[in-house]
Amino acid sequence: MTTEFPDPSTGFADLSGSTALVTGAGSGIGFACAKRLAAAGCLVHVLDHDERAATAAANEVDGRTHVLDLREDSGVTRLPTEVDILVNNAGIQHVAPIQEFPTDVFTQIQQVMVTAPFLLMRHCLPHMYERKWGRIVNISSVHGVRASAGKSAYVAAKHALEGLNKVAALEGGPHGVTSNCVEPGYVRTPLLEGQLAAQARENGIPEHEVADRVFLRHSAIKRLIEPDEVATVVGWLCGPGSDYLTGASIPIDGAWTAR
Repeated sequence: MTTEFPDPSTGFADLSGSTALVTGAGSGIGFACAKRLAAAGCLVHVLDHDERAATAAANEVDGRTHVLDLREDSGVTRLPTEVDILVNNAGIQHVAPIQEFPTDVFTQIQQVMVTAPFLLMRHCLPHMYERKWGRIVNISSVHGVRASAGKSAYVAAKHALEGLNKVAALEGGPHGVTSNCVEPGYVRTPLLEGQLAAQARENGIPEHEVADRVFLRHSAIKRLIEPDEVATVVGWLCGPGSDYLTGASIPIDGAWTAR
């Protein structure tokens, strides 16, 4: 497949005729990615466990709605196989010390953030290989290369996703398929907002101080990342000029990992 260089009036590559599948696309980073890819001409399959959010997002991007809880793997095989761009974004979080961490929650987080991306790759790669072109973008995190106390499951899952990404890149390269991770720091999303109370308890501080004292403590840029900023990098990875970039992990962390 060939892609045209971005239209200077929009900044988007022309991905017309391509089909994308974005998980966790009902809100946050996933929704921003769905909008970016739709603006580039993709037909976007919007997948989320929240039917109302998935439907609203799909309507906005003129896409297709898929309601699926990725904690269960039985529904993956019912998804479309003709997918050229796969964005593995769905994630869940739970904050607790290891000795208090519920084992069932630990397992669920691995299912959503490691097993589901594997199953989706397995499902979509045959089509990409047949076309000799494909893009896998895995929304990892700075926690794919760093750790934070209280986040054993999330950190373990993101580290595992980074490894899966590298294998997909090695296997996909001869077939024209790239696989890359995007590693944001703290992004302004519902998932982040859901951590405020837990982080306040964990650190013994008021909720309104969590952003500055916890989330942005290691970042040289003292603000949260916006979902559209992550989606811009995802869009670039799917467009021209990125054909030789694969197996990489791209930090969007305000220099957190530069320390």
